Amino acid sequence: MARPDELTFAPLGGVGEIGMNLSIYGLGNRHQRSWLAIDLGVSFGDEEHLPGIDTIMPDVRFLEKERKNLVGLVLTHAHEDHFGAIIDLWPKLKCPIYATQFSAALFEAKCASERNPPKIPVTVVPSGGRVDLGPFTVEFIPVAHSIPESHALAIHTSVGTVLHTGDWKIDPTPIIGKPTDERRLRELGDAGVLALVGDSTNAVREGRSPSEAEVAKTIIELVKAAKGRVAVTTFASNVARLRAVADAAKAAGREVVVVGRAMERVVQVARETGYLDGVQNFRGADLYGHFPPDKVLALCTGSQGEPRAALSRIANDDHPQVTLNKGDCVIFSSRTIPGNEKAVGAIINGLITQGVEVITDRTHLVHVSGHPRRDELRDMISWVRPQLLIPVHGEALHLFEHAKLARASGVPKVLICRNGDLVKLGPGDPAVIEELPSGRLYRDGSILEDSKSRAVVERRKLAFAGCAFVAIAVTEKGELADDPEVDLVGIPEKNMAGEIIDEIVFDVVVSTVEGLPRARRRDPDAMAESVRRAVRATLNEHWGKKPLCYVHVLTV
Repeated sequence: MARPDELTFAPLGGVGEIGMNLSIYGLGNRHQRSWLAIDLGVSFGDEEHLPGIDTIMPDVRFLEKERKNLVGLVLTHAHEDHFGAIIDLWPKLKCPIYATQFSAALFEAKCASERNPPKIPVTVVPSGGRVDLGPFTVEFIPVAHSIPESHALAIHTSVGTVLHTGDWKIDPTPIIGKPTDERRLRELGDAGVLALVGDSTNAVREGRSPSEAEVAKTIIELVKAAKGRVAVTTFASNVARLRAVADAAKAAGREVVVVGRAMERVVQVARETGYLDGVQNFRGADLYGHFPPDKVLALCTGSQGEPRAALSRIANDDHPQVTLNKGDCVIFSSRTIPGNEKAVGAIINGLITQGVEVITDRTHLVHVSGHPRRDELRDMISWVRPQLLIPVHGEALHLFEHAKLARASGVPKVLICRNGDLVKLGPGDPAVIEELPSGRLYRDGSILEDSKSRAVVERRKLAFAGCAFVAIAVTEKGELADDPEVDLVGIPEKNMAGEIIDEIVFDVVVSTVEGLPRARRRDPDAMAESVRRAVRATLNEHWGKKPLCYVHVLTV
């Protein structure tokens, strides 16, 4: 007798970390499964540990191998950590993509800003709608978040229904878009939910996330009270916040000037999709200087300290069109993402040095999270009443706290997994049954590298200890034909005694070559290795570090 189908779940990114979200659901048996992918996002490179890496993406080699069984990719919403990897990775998968209108429009605008993007078709599904993908029926359930048209996904199968929450919160007054659909979630709970796979980002925070409407009130008060120019920086995708800033500017008699490409792109898409209906037209950065200080508000990119974003350039006083002076005010209507603290701090210090007043969420309610705190997590569990809860979208501490809360809330089964774990959801007891290939891909310029890539590993070493290049020309008898060439990159000029390190290395190269036995002198590889070891040992002695060292021996 054929074994019944199993419903499985595996995170390939986004578990044990925040960002780089990719989840897959499988239906079938060990030999043949249909796969459904949810989201395909990025996280961002850290210059300190990954110099030169722009973005980090989940490794999709498992899905590549299973491509013929991949029925589709469904997007919960259009944040970069949920859809930012599609342009780079879709050519490996070539599966249909399904999203609601705003996400599809923002993706199209993102593609239009790239050089030669692949043609990627997206099927638009209405908010609250359903789509049949192989053995899965996926229902889009509206939830509040910090971008329009975020959705939890109810994945209906022959084995049972899974609620994949995506990013969400409970906000009865979200300014734009629909609040979280409590009625539909309760209906799902009444019908029976096999598993809830849920957002853990704020599982360590008690209470409830405040509403966007409360932030809007604070921003109106601050903008009305400001005497000079005002600049507001926020996540470009938070259209509710853009609307709140526009309303505050209007109430204070100020024109809104949009500064930064990402902000311009979202504003355009929000207008096209109706989310800025009734909001005054914004002005371009070229008109900023035409308005009196008390009649202008600059809406800027750069809330995370990005070095080329508008606010960073303004703080460094090198923006071609926008300047701030003593008595002006900057409002950070955002939260600093962990890892960006230094960069954001540098911008704040730069602004304060210029005499600008800086307002952050430390002192005023100018930002709220788009993720649920503990009371909201309890509400979701009470509405849905899942048989199993799997925490995702969080670091180890967030997952642990979400799991603990779920057990205390009476969820019968709770399972914590890692990226790559294949979890059997049903029928029967849930368990990790297999480990799938998973990992990270690095976007390095226009090239995708895996985490073991030579370029990434060596660049990290270069950042720490520089590089020594040595070129040696020798005769066929192994004698030096000319002086060696020595080029030291990223290495100090002098040692502690004030001696010139280039000269020390040059002398070591000459003495090493001349001290080699005649047989080794005739072997270019042996000579190169001896010189490499001698140069690294000498630099370690005089500097305390061993740089990369490349020796080229040419026989003339």
